[in-house]
Order: sequence, then C-alpha cells, then structure tokens
Amino acid sequence: MRKMIGKMILFILLLSVIAVPFSNTEAAGNTVYHVKLDDNVEKGLYAYLKRSFREAEEADAKAIILEIDTLGGFIDAAGQIGELMDDTEPEIIAYINYRAISAGAFIALHADKIYMSPNGKIGAAQAVDGSGKAVEEKSNSFWKAEMVSAADTFNRNSEIALAMADDTRDFPQYRAGVGKLLTLTAREAASKEVGYSEGTVSSFDELVGLLGFSDSEIVKTKVSFAEGIVRFITNPIVVPILLSIAGLGLVVELYSPGFGVAGTMGISSLLLFFFGHLIAGLAGYETLILFGVGVVLVLLEFFIAGGIAGALGAIAIVASIIMAGANPAYMAYSVLIALAVAVSGMVIIMKFFGRKLHLLNKMILMDATDTESGYVSNINRTDLLGKRGLAITPLRPSGTIEVDGERVDVVSQGSYISKSKHVIIVKVEGSRIVVREFNEKGENE
Repeated sequence: MRKMIGKMILFILLLSVIAVPFSNTEAAGNTVYHVKLDDNVEKGLYAYLKRSFREAEEADAKAIILEIDTLGGFIDAAGQIGELMDDTEPEIIAYINYRAISAGAFIALHADKIYMSPNGKIGAAQAVDGSGKAVEEKSNSFWKAEMVSAADTFNRNSEIALAMADDTRDFPQYRAGVGKLLTLTAREAASKEVGYSEGTVSSFDELVGLLGFSDSEIVKTKVSFAEGIVRFITNPIVVPILLSIAGLGLVVELYSPGFGVAGTMGISSLLLFFFGHLIAGLAGYETLILFGVGVVLVLLEFFIAGGIAGALGAIAIVASIIMAGANPAYMAYSVLIALAVAVSGMVIIMKFFGRKLHLLNKMILMDATDTESGYVSNINRTDLLGKRGLAITPLRPSGTIEVDGERVDVVSQGSYISKSKHVIIVKVEGSRIVVREFNEKGENE
C-alpha cells in the first residue's frame, strides 16, 4: 500500500511539472499573445488564462488577443477572470469569433478593445442557476452592477450592458423588449449608437493586420495537459461524480479483503479532486491539512471506543471538501450526492454480499440459529397441558411439581400453593408452565 501511495504522489508531482510549460521569451518586446477562450467559463479556465497572461507580461508582449467563443459559465469564475484582465499590464483585445454570451459578454467588457467576426454576437448575460432559471434578486442585483461597472470602466454605454443582464429594459431597435435580454450582432455592436465593437473582421489574421501586428511574433498559448485535467476535474458536473466514485470506492474497500482496485479508485479520486482545486486556486493547503486531520481522526476510531473521534473526523473531511470549492452551496450539494451513492452502495453490499465480505464478517455475527437449520431455543411442552401433578416444593409462585414421575418447574396462577398439594397444568407458553391447585374431588381450591 505504501508503494501505491508513493506512486500516486509521484503522479501528482509529474502533473504539477507539466502544468507549467516553458515560457517563450526569446522575442521579448515584439510579441503578441493569442489566447483562446472557448468552452465553458469555469475555474479551470481561470488557471489557464492566469498562466497565459503572466507569460505575456514576462515576455513584455505588445498585446494579448483574447479570442472568445463561449456560451458562458459561472459568475464567480467570470468575476475572477475580469479582475485578472484589469490587473494585466499588456493591452487586451477581445476578438469575439462567433459568441460571447452570458459570462462571455462580461469578460469581453473587461477588454480594452472589442472586435467581432461577421457572425459574432454578444449579450444575453442574465445570471441563472444550474437549472437555467434566473437567480434570486439579491444575486442578480449584484451581477447587474458588475455588468454596469465593467462597461463604465472602459467608457462603454452602461445601459446597453444592463439590458444584456436585465430583461425589464426595453431596446426595441435591437429586437429586445420587456421580458427579453439584449443580444447584439456584430453590425449592431459596431454602430455609433452602441459603440461596443471597434470593428468587424473576417479572421484572426485580418485582425492582426488591422492592428498593425503583422511584423510581430504571434505566440499561441495552449492548455497544458495538467490544465486540461484541472478544467475537467473542476467542472461542476464532474465534481459530484468524482466524489461519488471516491465514496463508493472506499466503502467497497472497507468490506473487501486487502487493498485492491476499489480502494485505489477511491483514493485516486480524492487526490485528483484536491489536485485540480489546488491548481485552479480554489483550495489552499489549509483544506489539505483539515482533510488530513479528518482522516487521522477516522483511523483513531478503530482504536478508541466511543464514536467521537470518528464523528469529528467525518465532519472535518466533509468541511475540507466543501472549503475546496468556489461555491460552498454547490459543494455541499455534491457531497450529499456522494454520501447518497456511498450509503446506497453500502446497503447493496450488506444485502447481497454481506456473508462473503471480510470486514463485515469480523464486525457482525452473520450466522443465525433458526428452526429451519435445526436449532430450537427451548422445548415447548404442550403435551403437559391439562395434566395433574403434585407439588413437591411450595409454589411462591414458582416451584417444582411431579407429573407422571417427571420433575417439572412451574409457576402458580397467582396464589401461593403449599407443598404436597395437587395441581393441574392450565397453560404452556414455551418454557413457562402455569398451574393451579386442584383437589381430589375435581374441584378448584
């Protein structure tokens, strides 16, 4: 097991090395960086953009051309990217090559200049939740203020930005009305009335020529292997799946002999989860420390009775996972899904495989002494019902009688019966035999 954990650590270190590709600084001062922003806007994308912008600054680049084609993503990730763009020294030129929708529109507004392809579109930036419905007014109010602030910072019409995020704004000249979000075409964005685009170009090369960068070296940044893994791992759809695999794998491993595939999958899933969130800047080392403390407490539970250490350990582990994400509410939701999967797996294991599993057999007595297997807890003496006997000890109310030469332990039906009295057996309940006094004439005493 130690060798396996060592290999996992080496694997994580290798990924960390791959995550930092060599910077191209040979043509410092005469370079233009071409950075693509496509697919969903999430924390993994932020890590890639941060690295690309840092390289551009170190190379003293003339400008960064950010090619955008996205339908949006997460507000918190878009906010971080917007701050990153504001803090980056080289000029950032957004080239909307087809779509800058929702969070993509917000990011484009943080560029110093915006150019669009002939089929480019920008807008429809209302904040929505995971089901596609508009978020509550408190969160939406903040997002609308962010859109307005981004437009004002770069001297763009803030009313247009607000109409992209607020469906109560009416811009009938651009097809938007009450109940509709504003989305601008390339021609509309470049109009004097709007002024959101500095021009329309048919290709990236045409844009380079238009900006006067034909003689500059174009450095195209690419998502590294590790950054690709990070973008995949931190995807909100993947996170609950990854945690579910971790929980289910560890549960199966607990009930299996030795350390095998299930345990390896569980530990690897947790390592990947924390690795991805560390590289993306979502988690700090304090989350790893808290997770480690939780694991130690859970292990102590095997040696210390009481359940307190185990409970505290479980709380620490769950808290560390929630802290590792950008959105605590969503992370809590993901943890609940993982717990439900783990519990369901445990129930299935105990129901169908319980007798065959190593740890379960040590913890729980699986054999049952039932009647079908030939086991009988006691003899039911129904054959004695109605028989008469003689009390050979006083019944207070328990004692012993003799029936057909056999000594039988009995109890009286409530009253005291002295020794040598005749009795009759009136009830048999398993090993409990009840008698009452009976005289020789057949009358009850």
